[in-house]
Amino acid sequence: MPDQSILIVEDEQNLVAALKVSLEREGYRVYVSHDGVSGLEKARSLQPDLLILDVMLPSLDGFEVCRMIRRESNIPILFLTAKGEEIDRVVGLELGADDYVTKPFSMRELVARVRGILRRSLTTQTQSPNTPRQFSLGRIEIDLDSHSAVLNGKPLYLKPKEFDLLAFLVAHQGIAFSRDQLLESVWGYEYMGESRTVDVHVRWLREKIQSDSGLPPRIITIRGIGYRLD
Repeated sequence: MPDQSILIVEDEQNLVAALKVSLEREGYRVYVSHDGVSGLEKARSLQPDLLILDVMLPSLDGFEVCRMIRRESNIPILFLTAKGEEIDRVVGLELGADDYVTKPFSMRELVARVRGILRRSLTTQTQSPNTPRQFSLGRIEIDLDSHSAVLNGKPLYLKPKEFDLLAFLVAHQGIAFSRDQLLESVWGYEYMGESRTVDVHVRWLREKIQSDSGLPPRIITIRGIGYRLD
């Protein structure tokens, strides 16, 4: 059974109860808060392995909580949102969330997302000492230990999942990956209909790393397959 803690910040009492039962059944230690201010305080004091965060919260909305957490910590964040508009999902990802689930959702899907995020986080923390920690391609350099990237000798400011995706592509430069493979390798869960998550992050990375000169690195779209970094 996993020995990992999860903080749920959600104001819907019935949903919180269902989430708590489902996650505790999986062996997770679950803590609960019902508003943004107390949720932020608990996140800071408990330092959970995962934060499940509703977007619409009393006192302080989920986006603001995420923004403040990201200034201090890389705790994985999973957003819950009742909104179906893509812009809300994009805002969450831009703020540094690792994933999102749109209400209504099944507990099976939620648990699968949680497992994937935590598995990915644990893998990152326990990599073998022999695993390469620095990578480079063209004008870019990646350092996994300091979680930093440099482009043309200058710091490249990336959100957590942008960094993870870029690091994975640089480490496997020249190899084409499907969206499903990228979701599994970078986000840590099996494909569940959210390939746009990959597309959005690829678009953001292109805006930050590609130059008009055509010099590497460049993220190439492979029609019918996915993406490759050259």
